[in-house]
This record gives sequence, structure tokens and C-alpha cells, in this order.
Amino acid sequence: MFSGDFGEMTAEDVKFSFERALEHDSPVKSDWGPLEGVEVTGKYTGVISFREPFEPVWLVTFPFGVGHIVSKKAVMQATQGGDFKMNPPAFSGPYMLDEWVPNQHIRLKRNPAWTGEAPGYDGITILPIADEKSAELAYEAGDVDFTWISLASLANYQASPPADTTIEIYPALSYVWLGMNIDNAVLSDINLRKAIQYAVNVEQIVDAAYFGGAEPSTGIIAPGLVGHREKTLVPAEGDLDKAREYLEKAGGPPSEPLTIDISSESKWKTMAEIIQAQLLQLGIQTEINVQDSGSFNTLGMESEGQRWKNVQLILNRFSMQPDPFYATSWFVSDQVGIWNWERFRNEEFDQLEKKALTEGDPAKRSTMYTRMQDLMEESGAYRFLTHEATPLMYRNTVDAAVRPDGRPLLVEFKPANG
Repeated sequence: MFSGDFGEMTAEDVKFSFERALEHDSPVKSDWGPLEGVEVTGKYTGVISFREPFEPVWLVTFPFGVGHIVSKKAVMQATQGGDFKMNPPAFSGPYMLDEWVPNQHIRLKRNPAWTGEAPGYDGITILPIADEKSAELAYEAGDVDFTWISLASLANYQASPPADTTIEIYPALSYVWLGMNIDNAVLSDINLRKAIQYAVNVEQIVDAAYFGGAEPSTGIIAPGLVGHREKTLVPAEGDLDKAREYLEKAGGPPSEPLTIDISSESKWKTMAEIIQAQLLQLGIQTEINVQDSGSFNTLGMESEGQRWKNVQLILNRFSMQPDPFYATSWFVSDQVGIWNWERFRNEEFDQLEKKALTEGDPAKRSTMYTRMQDLMEESGAYRFLTHEATPLMYRNTVDAAVRPDGRPLLVEFKPANG
């Protein structure tokens, strides 16, 4: 049942919800791929039609945003006068929104229309704390019962945890890499890009920035997922002799320092400074540009003007969902000037991206995604660094439920032994 007077969930609500992403040109409509539409065949039944197979539907579309089902009646009523903004008109889960104060808190309360198993708490308060160190202090002060912690703090917490606290570490789905803008005049020479690839020692970078809590990655697809590569083409520790060979082919170091653009978080500065020192071994000088989050997030976008032309090296991080499509889709040719800031273009990559979306055999899909990561690395535009990790801590009074990547499943939280 939906909350309020909006009745039960039916196939009409499913049709309305799924097709709405296409009708309103949602920024995440690509998560529906080649969706054709939904045919209602009964009160609780229907047929979801695609123009062709779309494998990510199982691990991306249905479980996440575009797969959420809303009340058609509630949305239509609420939007007669415009957008409902921060006041959703109806809820269907164990909890419903009680109060949302942007940048301060989100409060959930029990949904009286929920007829399933009762949730563990009368209410849950979510505090948006962007800085992990601040979140740790909030936990120590007793202000929160569950939080992620920084890898920099992990060893200390493991050695001396707060009283009555459980500490756990989960693998992450994010991927971090050093990118190079192929269309920049200086970096248009693949030999210079290859020299940089081989000069970068990933093990040193990851160890220093993540305090031994993360591992070097082999690509953009995390371990455990279809398409994960077993090894990189360029060894994680690099190879300075090979780097010098490529640099000689490129005619030596650039006459002017290369720029490394980074976001303002401290770990990016640590990583950039290590890369700076590693490249200096070849005589390649660099300057680090620290950007605020707003400026950094539009760095390579053509819609923001001509800034992209001056971008050279970029330390970047994307998050993803548990299907390889969510890692590779940003690097097709059509994404150049949007999210493909390296401006990498490869016809084989583009064709494999399309083919992999329709392939139902996991082994065949995996081979395609492995080849796609090979092509990215062969371009010289990418040095894959890490998938990071997700350490967290929570009170022993809480039976905390999390996804395999450490993301909390609040609807499953319960009092311990309760």
C-alpha cells in the first residue's frame, strides 16, 4: 500500500514509473537502455518490452533509481501545481520521510501503511557529513551510531577501537585513475603518454594515499564483477627503463611543466605529489592544480567553455553499480566532452560496449569488457590506480546491514539481539 489515501501498488504504477524516465528525458534514462515500454495485462501483471536484450537491467535498472516504483495517482496530484520538490507525496516502504533539512539532516519514521515485517526502529536520522574525519569525531562524541571511516584512521581504530564498537572493511566499487587528455597539444604524442604510464608506480601511490588499506587496481571493473581483469598491461610498479625509452621516442620531456588537476580532498594532493616526484625522475616537471568540487566536476565538459583544451593530467574517481556497463559507458566516443575527459575514441571499444549490453553469457561478456580495458590502457591515456575500500564502524547495540560494498541498507537495521 502507498501511504496516505493513494491505495495499493498496481501494474499501472509500474508502467507510469518506468516510462516516466523516458518521457521526461531523465539524465539517467540510459539505465533503461533500449526500453520500449510497459504493457499492463492485469491489475498486478504486465510485460516490460525492450527493442533488444539489455543485460544491465538485472543489476542496475531494477535495483536502483529508475527501477523505483512511485504512485501514479500521488505524483499526478502533487504535480498539478508544479514539482513536489522535497516533499514526496507517497511512500511504500517500511519507513517514510519525516523531515528533510538540506545539508543538516534527513529523518525517517515508520510508515503506518506498511504491512510487511516491522522495521527495527521507530525512526532513523541521517546526518550528511562530507568529511570522514568529522564523521569519526561525531561517532566518538556519541552523535552517530554508524559511519564510514577514513583509511588513514583505520589502523588506529583497529588497534584501539571506541568502546562497544564493531569495525569492518568492505571492498568498494569505485575506481580511481590518472587520465591524460589526448587532444591536448602536448599529450597528443602517445609516446609521452606511455612514458608517463610506465613512470607511475601505482603501489607507492596507493600505499601512501590509502595507508595500506587499499590495493592497486587492474582496470575500471572491480574484483568479483563480470569483466574484471586479472592484470594490467603496464606493471603496477612501473618500469623506469621502458619509460625512458618512450620518452626518448617522444623527443624528451615537455618544455613546460604538465598540469595535474585534482579535487581538494587531502588524499588527492598526496597522490598528485607522489606522481609529481615519480615523473621528475624522467625530467618531466608538473604543477598541481587544486580545484574545488564544483570546478573540478566540470573540468572536461565542453558545455563549460574552452577549459577542456588546457586539461592535461587528471586524477579522477568514479563510483559505479555492480554491472560493468556502469564503468565503461562513460568512455565511449559519444561521451567525449561530457564525462570522457581523456577524449579517448576507439571504434572497437564502442562496438564492444554495444555488443556487451546484449550478451547473456557472462564468460563472453567478461572477455569483451577485458578487451575494452586493454584498449583504454593501450591508448596511453589511462593509468589505473585503485578501487579503494570501505571501512566502517558501528555500535554493538546495532545490528547493521550493508551491501557487499559497505553501503548501508537502513531498512534492514535492527537493534542488536532485538
